[in-house]
Amino acid sequence: MTRRSPGPPRPGGRARLLVVDGANVVGSRPDGWWRDRAGAAGRLAAQLAEAGRAGSLTSLGDRVLLVLEGAAKRAELPEDLDVLLAPADGDSAMVELAHDLGERDEDVCVVTADRQLTRLLHAVGATTVKPGTLLALLDH
Repeated sequence: MTRRSPGPPRPGGRARLLVVDGANVVGSRPDGWWRDRAGAAGRLAAQLAEAGRAGSLTSLGDRVLLVLEGAAKRAELPEDLDVLLAPADGDSAMVELAHDLGERDEDVCVVTADRQLTRLLHAVGATTVKPGTLLALLDH
């Protein structure tokens, strides 16, 4: 179930969609996220929305889409952030999304450290970056 779908590419150039594997990024910090998955996802969503408004994620993408699964789907989410609430597992949703956008010749970069997911994403033409790359931008 998509809360809001990613917008079209910007006129005059190819937009790059930055897809954030919410579970993987949240899980990359041992800050007690497992006690409140929805709260942790909500904090990440708020950081992504703020960084998007400030333009500090443009080195990774022109648009941001956060993918949430399981208990994290109950997070309080900012209105100005695109979110995909995965109907089953987030990995399948991200691979399907990357494949579909690749078919439309759109660039997709996914933030994840999951090796199997990375292999699947590369097979459909997406690029990947590790959570630390995103977190460094969010922490500034």
